[in-house]
Amino acid sequence: MDGTLDDLLADVASGRLAAADVAAVLRYLGYAAVGDFARLDVGRAGRTGTPEIVYAESKTGDQLAAIVDRYLEHSDVVLCSRASAEQARAIAAAQPEAEYDARSRMLVVRRPGAAAPAARGVAGVLAAGTSDVAIAEEAAAVCRAMGVGVVSAYDVGVAGLHRLAGPLDEMHAAGAAAIVVAAGMEGALPSVVCGLVDVPVIGLPTSTGYGLGGRGEAALLGMLQSCSPGLVVVNIDNGVGAGATAALIARGAARAAS
Repeated sequence: MDGTLDDLLADVASGRLAAADVAAVLRYLGYAAVGDFARLDVGRAGRTGTPEIVYAESKTGDQLAAIVDRYLEHSDVVLCSRASAEQARAIAAAQPEAEYDARSRMLVVRRPGAAAPAARGVAGVLAAGTSDVAIAEEAAAVCRAMGVGVVSAYDVGVAGLHRLAGPLDEMHAAGAAAIVVAAGMEGALPSVVCGLVDVPVIGLPTSTGYGLGGRGEAALLGMLQSCSPGLVVVNIDNGVGAGATAALIARGAARAAS
């Protein structure tokens, strides 16, 4: 926080601003420095509804531990994406509430005694093939951390399209307000799903496939060129972005219905 904090406190003391007004401003201005390598946006969850998610890859164990510790001074939960098993073990040694999913490489750390977020809304998560599950689970983990229920089904791609009907019926029955569809190869499944449902579909291209375009480029371009209205697309392997978007849609739909 910079000198703006002093000005805000002076305004409260003088009566020029109410405490509630200052609280709203602080949600936009708040950050916390960690050494000389990180400035944490500790007000993101209160400001946008989306928690700050730490990208663990390329960070040292000491850096990640320091960031997690500092976040827990301000937040009930910290999410770390693309965390290694070694990083997860180091965090868990100091934070017994830490939960690590080796498949998605998501590390979720809750402040001891902190309650889970209030449940609100449901999202669906589909994976075209088994190779797409890790990225799909990254999206699902973000949804759950935001208090959104998840209905998932994996290995339901277009090579065996008859596998899709049951999961879509289940998601409809659960009231899913958005569906994340992770697919590699040619990335066809999101277009198919989008032509069958009446909720937004979030295409999540994955870096699986053979030869030219096998790093996710073919899937990304196929989704971007879809003729199915209602399909939006995130970047290759961006499970975090897909999950956050689905969760915001689901929470908004649940709020509107209440």
